[in-house]
Amino acid sequence: MRLSAVPALFLACLALSGCASSSEPENLVAGVAMKETTGSVIQPAAPVPSVGVGKSSRIAAPQAETLAWAGAMPEPKAFAQQRTVGMPLPSERPVAMLMPERPDVQPAPGRGRMQIYSRRFRDAKPINFGRVSPRDYPVHGVDVSRWQGDIDWAKLRSQGANFAYIKATDGGDHLDPMFKTNWRKAGEAGLKRGAYHFFYWCRTAGEQADWFIRNVPRDPDALPPVIDVEWNGESSCKAKLSRKRVLEKMQVFMDKIERYYGQRPIIYTAPDFYEDNLSGELTDYPFWLRAVAQHPSKVYPGRKWLFWQYSGSGLSHGVDGKIDLNVFHGSVEQWHNWISPRAS
Repeated sequence: MRLSAVPALFLACLALSGCASSSEPENLVAGVAMKETTGSVIQPAAPVPSVGVGKSSRIAAPQAETLAWAGAMPEPKAFAQQRTVGMPLPSERPVAMLMPERPDVQPAPGRGRMQIYSRRFRDAKPINFGRVSPRDYPVHGVDVSRWQGDIDWAKLRSQGANFAYIKATDGGDHLDPMFKTNWRKAGEAGLKRGAYHFFYWCRTAGEQADWFIRNVPRDPDALPPVIDVEWNGESSCKAKLSRKRVLEKMQVFMDKIERYYGQRPIIYTAPDFYEDNLSGELTDYPFWLRAVAQHPSKVYPGRKWLFWQYSGSGLSHGVDGKIDLNVFHGSVEQWHNWISPRAS
């Protein structure tokens, strides 16, 4: 009885095994994973090469200047070959040079001099400045910050931007996120460039100077650094210091900047701050004055100036939105003479 049951049991096992193999895919029985496409992820035909995260995965870009974004603070020191500190100011009388109806590129006099592009800017809020207007000055430029976004610098230059002041820092810990890009691209487009610092009245002047030095290259071809001093109602710092304290803090900052960069800084200011703190002061410093409704001679009587910011509503190809417009106080020849110590 036991012997006859074994073959029957064996045949029954074979039958069950055949049913199992016919009810499942062969690749599962063999232990092979199915090549399915799940969701929207499509498996590549060839293996994907391993790419490291970091420097090895970056696309090579044109070499840019190395900025001191981190690390130990450098000790302020003068250039090895010290330049004469301070800059000659152009003649106090404005240069009357009317622009042609169709402004074209003016050939730069002298070998190796930068080309001067005539003004082609427009203004969303044009002003009649009277007898002497911004058009009477041949060398125009702009100042920019993160709010201008991604700038086409070559196009902006062809519209009349011969120089650019670029926001670098404010306070003791804020860096404009577009500074590095704007600094590099403005230089590549052939503009004379400089950096400015927005002064914060609730931070020590020494800290602010160190922060500017840490982030702005010491480039002998750059325009002099700028300290932007004004009252800012939107700032979290509501302090309104006395004239004496304002001048003390400015002097600390400017002295440290001058020692490090070898150039006397330019003071940018607006009418209300100037009247409160700067009228009659700091006569041995160059000034960059904001006057968007009248000529600087009307707004800042008796003050010699180097740059005039005449509009905060400029329009230009190469920039989305509005941009600040400026002029240099002098002729083309005076411009070349002024920048010659900083010419490449």
